[in-house]
Amino acid sequence: MNSIIELRNVTKRYGEHAALENFSLSVARGEFLTLLGPSGSGKTTLLRLIAGFEQPRSGEILIDGHDASPLPPYRRNVNTVFQHYALFPHLDVFRNVAFGLERKKLSPSEIRTRVNSMLELVDLPGKKDRFPHQLSGGEKQRVALARALVLEPAVLLLDEPLGALDQKLRHEMQVELKRLRERLGITFIFVTHDQQEALVMSDRIAVIHGGRLEQLGNGEEIYERPRTRFVAEFMGVKNFFEVTAAGRCAEGTRFETRAGLSLWSENSGDLAERSAATLAVRPESVRVSLAQPEPKPANLLAGELVETIYEGGSRRWSVKLPSGECVIARESNGAAAQNGAARGAKVFLFWEPAKSLVYPVPLPD
Repeated sequence: MNSIIELRNVTKRYGEHAALENFSLSVARGEFLTLLGPSGSGKTTLLRLIAGFEQPRSGEILIDGHDASPLPPYRRNVNTVFQHYALFPHLDVFRNVAFGLERKKLSPSEIRTRVNSMLELVDLPGKKDRFPHQLSGGEKQRVALARALVLEPAVLLLDEPLGALDQKLRHEMQVELKRLRERLGITFIFVTHDQQEALVMSDRIAVIHGGRLEQLGNGEEIYERPRTRFVAEFMGVKNFFEVTAAGRCAEGTRFETRAGLSLWSENSGDLAERSAATLAVRPESVRVSLAQPEPKPANLLAGELVETIYEGGSRRWSVKLPSGECVIARESNGAAAQNGAARGAKVFLFWEPAKSLVYPVPLPD
């Protein structure tokens, strides 16, 4: 991989708190990489280290193959866009975008050419004389992007830049950002805690938890094949069963729950018989039926419908098993023949063994 950013065993501490611990990551030139994780996971710290606003306690940060540690932020050829825009309220749009170029003492004609070109690129050609208070939230965000991009950085760092926008505008800006990156061909490193946003925009996603890299891959890998229970939960898996491996055949591995139910998975790896594990399945993978399906599926559970929630294009079903566990299923309205099922009805849940995710339970220290 032709890396433009490389972090090698980077550790950053604030007092006794480890924001990042032996963290390593390579970012390819020209890719859209998203740092995804909950608040406090280390995402923003990582951006600040790359930008030069913070220094690591140990480890190396390379930019374009060179050690960045002695370089101040203004010499790193990276720029940052923040969630709250940080526009100068006393300057109009043109002067906000031109600010960095003026500090570099470029000629007025070159500044004018580059600023006008950038405002055209972010779809703000007629707004250059307006002040920030005269702009919408989306327009302010475009100005912030233009101000960062006009300096032609090799890497653009985006720290939850869409967090302050309403849902409709946020979705529009997701598409805008993705198209902008494709047109410019520069590297974007984007921070968010929004899973859907990461899936829509990214070439690759780095899931971060507790200052460590949990998983790195494209959106399909992260969503369909989460490697750890944390990634599975964070990416929307709701159903977890504590199980024991009970046998293996060509079709997969059979597991037993504490309540004596049999469940199957094709994704158990080399898990030894009688090993403890957690078996998980996404709500979207679970099907609901009022009648027992025939032929009998490998993974089949019966329970009582306790709640149905209409979600627009889909419905979410909550089903209580005799063991007391609750299983969540989600189906599109067009696919669900049992939309009229009443609370308290007996229903059957089933899913394919290929959709069962299995996570070994670590042995105690």
